[in-house]
Amino acid sequence: MKNKSIIQEAEDIQRAVEMVRLGARMQMLEAETKLSRERLLKIYKEVRGVSPPKGMLPFSTDWFMTWQPNVHSSLFMGFYRFFSDRAGLRGLDSILKAYHLYLDHIESDQMEPVLSLTRAWTLVRFYDADLIQMAPCTCCGGHYVAHAYDPTQNFVCGLCNMPSRAGKTKRAARRAKAELV
Repeated sequence: MKNKSIIQEAEDIQRAVEMVRLGARMQMLEAETKLSRERLLKIYKEVRGVSPPKGMLPFSTDWFMTWQPNVHSSLFMGFYRFFSDRAGLRGLDSILKAYHLYLDHIESDQMEPVLSLTRAWTLVRFYDADLIQMAPCTCCGGHYVAHAYDPTQNFVCGLCNMPSRAGKTKRAARRAKAELV
């Protein structure tokens, strides 16, 4: 019995280190491990070299509905649903695998990740609580994050119907300016 608790603690430490490396907030670490807050603070400071940020976690589904976050959230949810439904992973294992794949995909396209690990974790919690759903686009057939219980029979995604200001971020303007030089 004692060996089992030592193994569980070692696994929790390993998971906490991985989550901190990926940018998890303290609330996520506390919810996903059985380690004490003091132990998690020490791990966070050791891995990151600074104290964890303070403040509340995102608590609204609205952030996930804006254009760029919706595209990134939908990509992540596609990966998450694959690992959950087809690969047989559950809970945090599925979230971590999906987030690693999201980062690999985004970085291979030389893009900046929009979705943090904590936001991805929150997104899954919203999905599990039926606050959001995956809606199929009537144009491309892809599945995108949408508010739960919104009608989806005529849903068109943000990629098929891009807003006029899509992609016109300050970062894109700096990149375009740098290419001119």
